[in-house]
This record gives sequence, structure tokens and C-alpha cells, in this order.
Amino acid sequence: MRNAMIIDGKDNVAVAIEPIAKGDTVTYLCGGKDESLTALQDITIYHKLAIRDIAKGEPVVKYGEHIGVAACDIKAGEHVHEHNVGNHREELK
Repeated sequence: MRNAMIIDGKDNVAVAIEPIAKGDTVTYLCGGKDESLTALQDITIYHKLAIRDIAKGEPVVKYGEHIGVAACDIKAGEHVHEHNVGNHREELK
């Protein structure tokens, strides 16, 4: 059963659609097939978790949009929130 979702194939985070406990299997639909990983931390409903490793300084992408940059290395399955994501400004033309 799916307990997280992504909207865009560029996303590197998924959104929990129910509370997820550390050690739970996280399942989400990506590219027409179910993908799974193990939650490394408790994830509150509607919060984000990394679906792949995100290196420090790399953009965090949700719904196909950059929402910040990783303030530290984030492992797949970790909670992604203000404690490990910094703000960024893009040059808009």
C-alpha cells in the first residue's frame, strides 16, 4: 500500500500521506511503478522524506520545483525539513 507520493519525476523527496514510523517500508508511485525504501526516521503525515541520497548543497526538489538546498548530506529515507534544508535564491530572469 502506498504511504507517500511524488508529483514529478525530478522530485528527490516524497510526501508522507500517512504517519510513517522509523523502519517502516515507504512505498510511492514513480514512473508508473511502485518504488520502496525504508524510513530511517519517523515521518509526520504531510512531511517530506528523501527518496535518494541528497548531497549537501544540492537542491531539494518537491513537485518538480526547487524548495531549498540540503544544509547537510541527507540519506534516502531521512526526514527532510527545516533542520536539514536551507533557503536559496535563484536568479530569475
